[in-house]
Amino acid sequence: MKTYKVGIVGLGWVAGSHIMNFNTMPNFEVKAIQSRRDLDPKQVNAQHNVDVKIYNDYDKMLEDKDIDIIDICTPHPFHPEQTIKAANAGKDLIIEKPIGINFADTVKMLEAVEKNRVKTSVCFEVRFMGVTKAMESIIKEGLIGDIYYTECDYYHGIGPWYGQFVWNVKKDMGGSSLLTAGCHALDAMLHLVEDEVEEVYSYSTINPNEVYKPYEYDTTSVTLLKFKNGRTLGKCASVTDCMQPYVFNMNMVGSHGSIKNDLFFSKKIEALRDWTKMDVQLIDSGDVAHHPYELIFSHFAECLDEGKEAINSLASAFETHRVIFAADKSAETGKPVSLEEFAR
Repeated sequence: MKTYKVGIVGLGWVAGSHIMNFNTMPNFEVKAIQSRRDLDPKQVNAQHNVDVKIYNDYDKMLEDKDIDIIDICTPHPFHPEQTIKAANAGKDLIIEKPIGINFADTVKMLEAVEKNRVKTSVCFEVRFMGVTKAMESIIKEGLIGDIYYTECDYYHGIGPWYGQFVWNVKKDMGGSSLLTAGCHALDAMLHLVEDEVEEVYSYSTINPNEVYKPYEYDTTSVTLLKFKNGRTLGKCASVTDCMQPYVFNMNMVGSHGSIKNDLFFSKKIEALRDWTKMDVQLIDSGDVAHHPYELIFSHFAECLDEGKEAINSLASAFETHRVIFAADKSAETGKPVSLEEFAR
């Protein structure tokens, strides 16, 4: 088992959680942190229990031959350029979501990664949660039959009390409700359905409460999806301005049964009369401290050891982002949008 040496870009809330997980794992070692701020190495090392080099210049960190992986934890708009530079430097990558805020930049990212043949892991952590894994197994076993309707919804009040509020309110930083946060729900849906989307239709609005006035984009959207198989329909609500506790809803409806979060029913199981409750970990918090980063990073280390692509690679995440960009265009134009408009 190889130990992979990590250089982290950006030292905020998410990066702190990444470091905490890396510190518990024998196959990772944090070696450097790059930040635009003037960080005190002694303070950083004491706070995060690491012994790292501090860089202010990203290009200089990329020249460090002691770093195997670049871990991008900066605000959304910085991801494309940082990813492309790291790929060109031959570094493997961990990238926080969303990977970028416009389609053209995400295409360039994917091209750079493919050209340089580097490995990637995008932090779509819902794919690794217990409830998602259980749903995946049930679907693959055929216990609910053929899925013909699915809904995955994200409810989270991201107001002034939330860490990223200050910069996330800007359209050129947050992008959209679906892009900045609801992408987790959409990605979970696409991961479980395992079919390409043909067309989307989206509407959006915003909570009239004054606390959401600083937002430059609508903070609630509802997207309808038609899949290429000609049978499956989907609905994804991204509500990032709700005055309620965090809720992540997942529902898969099939020809012989259904799964609703931790509830399961199947006509293929004889004598089953009602919902069966599964003992699985639900997605019940938006706090990064609760994200299963250890599972994501362990999977990536295994893929690096074996020279294979991660299930949450940039190529896979790119497909989710294509749908998001199409949905945002639909909400803006008030018309359905074909995914052919967002083909490479």
